[in-house]
Amino acid sequence: MAGLSRRALARQLEAIEDFSEPAVELEQYLTPPELAAHLCHLAGLQGDLEGQVLDLGTGTGMLAIAASLAGADRVAGIDVDSGALELARRNERTVLMDVDGSSDGETPAIEWLRGDVTRHPFSITEATVVSNPPFGAQRGNRHADKEFLETASAIASVSYTIHNEGSQEFVESFAADAGGEVTHAFRAAFPIAKRFEFHTAAQETLEAEVFRIEWARG
Repeated sequence: MAGLSRRALARQLEAIEDFSEPAVELEQYLTPPELAAHLCHLAGLQGDLEGQVLDLGTGTGMLAIAASLAGADRVAGIDVDSGALELARRNERTVLMDVDGSSDGETPAIEWLRGDVTRHPFSITEATVVSNPPFGAQRGNRHADKEFLETASAIASVSYTIHNEGSQEFVESFAADAGGEVTHAFRAAFPIAKRFEFHTAAQETLEAEVFRIEWARG
């Protein structure tokens, strides 16, 4: 299936269902459809969707589904939360049926795996990773995004990850230490609806930063 345009991709992703009871300790937030479309459209333009694509900490399945719609050959999403995977499967059925008119249309099925990203089951080294890792805002989650980058550096030839504002120096330093290089970086709005008791506004918009990293191999 040919990849959708960025605008068409974002429209399709708007049908993705959010968490009904998000887990605060897992920092479960819906990746904005426009941001997911931007990230995966860029990955398609860079030729990064031709092999195995892995969505680490897939949550609602937003990035995995976006990658599939953008033209990825093979997509898998992994998450530690079984409830999130049930939601991701439901979102896959909803969105792909909207595109193809049936649940077994031209878009390849996504493989959903339960597992801990930091102790992943993958034995590959040439995947494309897409991920919206926890920003590390909650107690006990500090440096959570670093753990996701460590996994990406081990299994990917290229990765696209979303981070909190002010992460560029950290991400560039981590990539360099691991033999990688940040090739693209851009800022993006990350709206978050009021979901938890500690949220004081109906909606807050964070400034996120997205990085494409090429990881050295061989």
